[in-house]
Amino acid sequence: MIAIIDYGMGNLFSLSSSLKSLGYEVEITADPERLRAADKLFLPGVGAFRDAQERLFSTGLADVIRELAAEGKPLMGICLGMQLLFDKSYEYGEYEGLGLIPGTVVPMEGSIAPELKIPQIGWNALHFTGLEHPAFADTKEGEFVYFVHSYYATDCDPYVVATTEYSKELTAAVAKDNVCGCQFHPEKSGEVGLRLLDAFCKQ
Repeated sequence: MIAIIDYGMGNLFSLSSSLKSLGYEVEITADPERLRAADKLFLPGVGAFRDAQERLFSTGLADVIRELAAEGKPLMGICLGMQLLFDKSYEYGEYEGLGLIPGTVVPMEGSIAPELKIPQIGWNALHFTGLEHPAFADTKEGEFVYFVHSYYATDCDPYVVATTEYSKELTAAVAKDNVCGCQFHPEKSGEVGLRLLDAFCKQ
């Protein structure tokens, strides 16, 4: 069973639909016991880091996620869910993340060319760094995926699987052992995204 962690801030339906279209049994849940019973975990997310962090920590889900990640259960964070995997974020303040992958989340404003729009919305190409992870085994150099974000992860070079060019190289995907993350939305990235989701679930 594939579990999508429900803490009230995820694009749950489209991710669930994509996984079901691949033939997987999917459960959207905040029940720690159901998360423990799952074979793989997804942490989706849309919105502000502070609100997501507060919900994860106040409900105890943060501790459950950390526990299961430490046990080796495969976990994928998507968009804001990926940002939550890091040590902290500077989105409208400074907030603690899950600390599963070393790094910080910072604003794109002031880091990219001023003529470019923030958030980055739309399709952009992936450029792989050479760090291998099973979730990205079937994704090819230069393939396009769908982004919507105003913040990006930095200080995480040893864990960067792929970047994307937006006047500078921005972190697009990361991995550390059984934990990985996509800044883009695989569930909105067509056939490329479905291949990635399938590879993660098969690992």
